[in-house]
Amino acid sequence: MVQRVTAIVLAAYFVFLTIYLMVNPGLGFEQWSGLFQQTWMRVFTMMALLALGGHAWVGMWTISTDYLTEKALGNKALPVRFSFQAICGVAMFSYVVWGIQILWGL
Repeated sequence: MVQRVTAIVLAAYFVFLTIYLMVNPGLGFEQWSGLFQQTWMRVFTMMALLALGGHAWVGMWTISTDYLTEKALGNKALPVRFSFQAICGVAMFSYVVWGIQILWGL
């Protein structure tokens, strides 16, 4: 369910940005900055950022549970899977927090 909902949010964001760039060729810094100064765009971008984090987390979790198994790795599967998931979780959390700081100017 998370994959599907986040995919819809990300697709909507991508489609919007694609159309916006096609309608505004030669986009300058002022126009781009003006777009992201609007609260609705910041909220939409925030939704896309959170959706990207959730989408990536579910995808990486699925990869780890499908491929980092005891059948493939033997007794080392649990520590390898835990380490992989921990690294992915920390990376995604860091990227989301960093994106929030950039987006809201914190």
